Amino acid sequence: MPLSKSLPLPKALQARPWRRLKAWWSRLTPQRQDRFAVLAPLAAVVLFLVAILSAFAYLRLEEISREREAINRDVEYTQQRLRLRLLEQQEQLGRFAREVASREISHNDFMTRAEALANLYPELQSLTWIDERRRVRVDYHTANFPALPQKTNELAAGTQAPVDNFGLARELLTPIYSAPNAQADLSSSLELHLPLIEKARFKGTLLALYSVDAMFRYGVPNEINAKYAMSLHDAQGKLLAGTTMSEGKLKRHLLPWASPINAYEMPVSPIGNGLTIRGQAYRTSLGVIGSGLFWLVMVLSAITAWLLLANWSHTRRRIRAQDALVQETAFRRAMEDSMLTGMRALDLQGRITYVNPAFCQMTGWNEDDLVGKTAPFPYWPEEDFDMLKQRLSEELAGHILPSGIQFRVKRKNGTLFDARLYVSPLIDAFGMQTGWMTSMTDITEPNRAREQLAASYDRFTTVLEALDASISVAPLGSDELLFANKLYRQWFGTQVEGHVQLVAEAGVPPPANSDETRDAVDAFAGLPTDQLADKEAESAEIYLGSLGLWLEVRTRYLSWVDGRLAQMVIATDITARRYAEEQSQVQAERAQTASRLITMGEMASSVAHELNQPLTAINNYCHGMVSRIKSKQINEDELLGALEKTAKQANRAGQIIHRIRSFVKRSEPNRSISSVATMVAEAVELAEIELRRRNVKLNQYLVPNLPSVLVDPILIEQVLLNLLKNAAESVDAAQRPSAQRIVKLRVAQTYVNDKAVVEFVVTDSGQGIAPDVMERLYEAFYSTKADGMGIGLSLCRSIVESHMGRMKAENLYNGGVVTGCCFTFWIPIADPLPTAPIKRSVQPTLQISS
Repeated sequence: MPLSKSLPLPKALQARPWRRLKAWWSRLTPQRQDRFAVLAPLAAVVLFLVAILSAFAYLRLEEISREREAINRDVEYTQQRLRLRLLEQQEQLGRFAREVASREISHNDFMTRAEALANLYPELQSLTWIDERRRVRVDYHTANFPALPQKTNELAAGTQAPVDNFGLARELLTPIYSAPNAQADLSSSLELHLPLIEKARFKGTLLALYSVDAMFRYGVPNEINAKYAMSLHDAQGKLLAGTTMSEGKLKRHLLPWASPINAYEMPVSPIGNGLTIRGQAYRTSLGVIGSGLFWLVMVLSAITAWLLLANWSHTRRRIRAQDALVQETAFRRAMEDSMLTGMRALDLQGRITYVNPAFCQMTGWNEDDLVGKTAPFPYWPEEDFDMLKQRLSEELAGHILPSGIQFRVKRKNGTLFDARLYVSPLIDAFGMQTGWMTSMTDITEPNRAREQLAASYDRFTTVLEALDASISVAPLGSDELLFANKLYRQWFGTQVEGHVQLVAEAGVPPPANSDETRDAVDAFAGLPTDQLADKEAESAEIYLGSLGLWLEVRTRYLSWVDGRLAQMVIATDITARRYAEEQSQVQAERAQTASRLITMGEMASSVAHELNQPLTAINNYCHGMVSRIKSKQINEDELLGALEKTAKQANRAGQIIHRIRSFVKRSEPNRSISSVATMVAEAVELAEIELRRRNVKLNQYLVPNLPSVLVDPILIEQVLLNLLKNAAESVDAAQRPSAQRIVKLRVAQTYVNDKAVVEFVVTDSGQGIAPDVMERLYEAFYSTKADGMGIGLSLCRSIVESHMGRMKAENLYNGGVVTGCCFTFWIPIADPLPTAPIKRSVQPTLQISS
């Protein structure tokens, strides 16, 4: 039998799917049957609507796709036209630039060629010849484009734009296009810098200024401009030329849900720098979305869906109301059961009608023991019955304050705890008061913390009262004294005048009233920003004549407990410390003088030998003149010559004695702007005496024009003399040969931590310093000499550090052998210098050998 004539299915098999569907429907609950009865027609309507919308959307997308392809092709064609036109103009201008660079053309020739190029290319507004120094040589501009004197002056002055196109053309030696820019009352323009190169040497640029509007007018084909809204834009999307259509402009003519404008945008080469050309298609029809069939289907589908949804929503609202009622009841019950605050409800007669689990847990009584009870309640302590009855009467009368009442509560096991009770009216659903709702909180721990805080405050106050410093606190802009400890009251009494006097003597600006409503007040911190000092001094030492004491005063601002801004002043008696410091300063000055005397004592034999020479010469000259006068063998000229030589030797002896007296003379420290060369010369003059005695040669390197320093010159000379004398002793002790008995002194300017200083370096060729001695080198009264006192280097370092300088010592090595020692110290210069550092390798210009 053929397949087309197969037997039909039995009726039982045909009816089976229907029976299964019926059985499934009968098993559903009425609520689910209602839901499916509404959702099935709604699903059919939705599927029908989706099919119609899909068909309309497909047709519309096809239309938009074809339109987009067409505009993409036309925009690319327009961009190609612009590109070819710009390349042609760039080639012509490049030839002109090569002629300008190869030979110096005259002003008239330049203007003639520029005018020819401007007539050939209408978008060319001006041509400017700029030399390598950014000076404008020749400037040509068209008749419809006035000259820009401001721009010319900026180029001549070398003003740099955000992007230096002139500099880029000079570095890359290629034509550079600038970013489009618009000026006031002028259309947008574009610059082209063509480098002028002669024998690989940059001679400037030829600046061509294009009008973006003319470039658009002559570069965009008319047939393209008629079909689309063509426009030129910069990197930020700003319109430079042409026309554009925004989304808002289109939607004033089309429906609000119309599709967006078909547009295509691409950069204009070879310009780059963000110049783009954009094409937008004009929308002339509403498309399939505006057809009547579409709106008919939409309206009918919406009405059907709305009817089905309204029926389903009504059913759902009933079900949700029932579920919400059950959930609300369960939620309120769970909330009441989970609260940590005890809740209790009383009716108007004072009978308990409700207690929550927290209340039962606090008191230890269960709900059955409390509900329905009247006063006295089981949780009332027997000794407080009378007081609690009075409070209950006030509660029922509504006389309880909003802050609540505090009383004791008895648990079921007999223990007591402190509680606070808050009362509010209990209003039913009809707005009628049916009783009183009370909330109870256990405040046992807060009370204990409050008591501990009060005890801590008492201890803190006791400590402040026992301090040996005066402490006072006063608010800003008020004569009130907020706090004063015992010592303040002993010195100044209980008035605020002492606080104000300390603040004034310490140099802190006086406080003034501040209004927090003004802008000058920080609303967050409450600090008056224009009345407080920039920073608070850490401390200030003042002398208070009324007390006869030296005080160290420290101030700070703090927020008082009531929120006001207050000032705390701490004054400490430092009279004994000041006297000790003065005595220490006097002893230090005496030690410095003693050190100079010791140094000169050690050099006594050398000084005596130095003075012996001029004195012997004076004696010989005097005896010679006496003997020749007696024998009448001398004339007046010879006598005058002998007397001049005698006076010269006497002057030399007097200078030596004057230098020694000024060095050892005790005087008060006197810091002044001193010349480094003068200090070095005077110290070397004294040191050369010791160097000659020990047969040591001094090489001195002094950089010329050293800046002045703010020092005490005598003290710095003492440091130099001590270091030079120690260097000579070290060389002598090492018993070096004559060629190696050298001490070097180098003085130069350098930088330490970005700070300009004058550095003194003393280098010897002795035995160096032993490691154990290096650790104790600056220790007072420690010396490696048998007859040394050990105060020389300690005083030297103290003197240098008192002048804000530093001193260091290090051994010099040749391989593993010590070849000498180097002492270095530096002093800050007095006047600011240029930031460029002076190299340490400056060749010395002065060399003195002894």
